[in-house]
Amino acid sequence: MFAIFKKELRAYFINPVGYVYIGIFLAASALICAFNTYQQATYETAGYFQFLILMMGVLIPLLTMRLFSEERKTKTEQLLLTAPVSITGMVLGKYLAAFTLFGASVLVSCLNLFPLVSYSIIEQSNATSDVHVGLVGGQVIGCLIGVLLVGAAFIAIGLFISSLTESQLSAAVITIAVLMVMMLANALNSLINSTVVRTVLNWISILARFDRFSVGMFDIAAVLYYVSIAGIFIFLTVRIYDKRRWG
Repeated sequence: MFAIFKKELRAYFINPVGYVYIGIFLAASALICAFNTYQQATYETAGYFQFLILMMGVLIPLLTMRLFSEERKTKTEQLLLTAPVSITGMVLGKYLAAFTLFGASVLVSCLNLFPLVSYSIIEQSNATSDVHVGLVGGQVIGCLIGVLLVGAAFIAIGLFISSLTESQLSAAVITIAVLMVMMLANALNSLINSTVVRTVLNWISILARFDRFSVGMFDIAAVLYYVSIAGIFIFLTVRIYDKRRWG
């Protein structure tokens, strides 16, 4: 598994995909932070992280579209299937490579909020009774955990879709469409009267479960949901390649 992990992580920087992803992610997150937080002169950071999740719905497919599609297109898939590594190890190696690059980008982007957190600490230490400063640090940490969990689920979904086609473009477009549906489900929920449909939309809604993290709360149910989504799609990907190996 570790050999696959190193190979995939290196591959992101052999071709432009890794550099393009990191560049766009950091530039866009800086702009979002500037306009959503600093320009508004607020300590509220939940909006910044919610916009970050919406951006991830477009950028994460850039990371996942090539993971298996490229192997099928270049006819190197059989080499993977006959390599001395388990199918689970192969899938996890590719998954962890994408998650490592994503996680590193998110952590670096949090430097955007460093001046805000630092200033809030200084202001709290010098504050008088009429100055209200939110729990910025707690909110940032809660949102950060939530974003990483959402990203873990998104990457697993993109990994699964990439295993279904040899076209990287098709994998990216389908992944974006699926992720957008999951992110917009909460908004659609308020427009539909059917109880059954609302229940389904509430189950697939990504942003609805992010709300508790955005106020600095650690929601075990939400953690289990995101981990379950990631686990289900990793399992489905393993099953697909298990079938191809022996099919």
